[in-house]
Amino acid sequence: MIDTAAALKTCEEHMHKAVDHLDNELQKIRAGAATPSMLESVRVDYYGQMVPLSQVASVNTGDARTLFVKPWEKKMIDAIEKAIIGANLGFNPSNNGESVIIHVPMLTEERRKALSKSAHAEGEHAKVGIRSSRQKAMETIKAAKKDGLPEDAAKGMEGDVEKLTGTYNKKVDALVEAKEKDIMKV
Repeated sequence: MIDTAAALKTCEEHMHKAVDHLDNELQKIRAGAATPSMLESVRVDYYGQMVPLSQVASVNTGDARTLFVKPWEKKMIDAIEKAIIGANLGFNPSNNGESVIIHVPMLTEERRKALSKSAHAEGEHAKVGIRSSRQKAMETIKAAKKDGLPEDAAKGMEGDVEKLTGTYNKKVDALVEAKEKDIMKV
């Protein structure tokens, strides 16, 4: 007999992971003020290994428009600058011999619209993940029906899956809407 309860739990876990992933990706989209999370995707060449920036330096904000990257080893300054430029984040880093300084430019209206589109695209990726989880759960329920699960129990479980799908889609919409408001705030 197919364990439909476990399938529903797995479905919900996957939907939750899709929303968590969306939240992480949206945090990387710059909305206004400079934040250390803007540099999370930067990888630095550290003695032949590509490692996250956070493993070779500390990242702090000086004010709403400035990030300071202080390497643990001074000789890493050039590698960090190169990695930031290579990450194609639209930043032009400079250094003062001890740390890398990034002046975060003001967002233009055109850039705000592009960032908003990026947020919506990330939301769509999350919804694809949610629909995929829904489909797997529905296939499991269908297989359980063939294996002897009563029709009314199967219908109830299908209803539960649909409710989960709706709930998580609303969470995605809320996250994207909040990020869009943050991006468009002047």
